[in-house]
Amino acid sequence: MTMYIDLFRLECTMKILKLFVGDVVEMKKNHPCGSNQFKILRVGSDVRVVCLNCSRDMTLDRIKLEKSIKRFIVSSNPENE
Repeated sequence: MTMYIDLFRLECTMKILKLFVGDVVEMKKNHPCGSNQFKILRVGSDVRVVCLNCSRDMTLDRIKLEKSIKRFIVSSNPENE
């Protein structure tokens, strides 16, 4: 029982990244074309991104994308404007 509670607390403390349409992110691993920069096209439980080098677009699970983001290059946060 305590193991379940500990795992539940661990999952609740995960920080969710704020992703916005238009953000440009650098990923930890390169795309097969050699680039590691992607622009976010759609945000939800799945995130649609496009490679800035070869223009290939793909849909990734949000959790998987959040784990693979290295840094934000351009942020389109509407709160900053």
